[in-house]
Amino acid sequence: MGVRGIENTLLAIMRTTAELSPPDASKADRRSLLDHYRSVRTRTEELVAPLQSDDFTPQVVYFASPPKWHIAHTTWFFETFVLKASNPDYVEYNSSFGWLFNSYYNNAGDRIGRQNRGAITRPSVEEVFAFRRHVDKHLESLLESGVSEELESVVELGLNHEQQH
Repeated sequence: MGVRGIENTLLAIMRTTAELSPPDASKADRRSLLDHYRSVRTRTEELVAPLQSDDFTPQVVYFASPPKWHIAHTTWFFETFVLKASNPDYVEYNSSFGWLFNSYYNNAGDRIGRQNRGAITRPSVEEVFAFRRHVDKHLESLLESGVSEELESVVELGLNHEQQH
């Protein structure tokens, strides 16, 4: 499936997610997805732990985004395609982050060019990790309460996405 196919699939899920009610999934099923979410997110943080703050921003070549952008982008994915899609009352952490951290999801809004991601000096690394903690807190709460199979699929897609980054 190409980029357009993935984008169309995500958009179809976003349109229907708000209308779907949580399944009668067992607590063990909810715990399993929550544990998987925590495991993947923790592993990402372990991978970047040796980096110093200055290491997160440089973009060595135009086609390889800097670590800060990857951390923020995967967090933006969960905020956009899970939290905002499932809760119309959810308030974005920072409304400018969509433009900064969207990659190629045309229907999710405008974005900065890939070749310019290393020029993003703000938000700081600390702010990106605060954004990550904010999204994790809300997403973990959502997963604890149970989600539809469709939304579970989007979470799994996001976890695979993060592992690829």
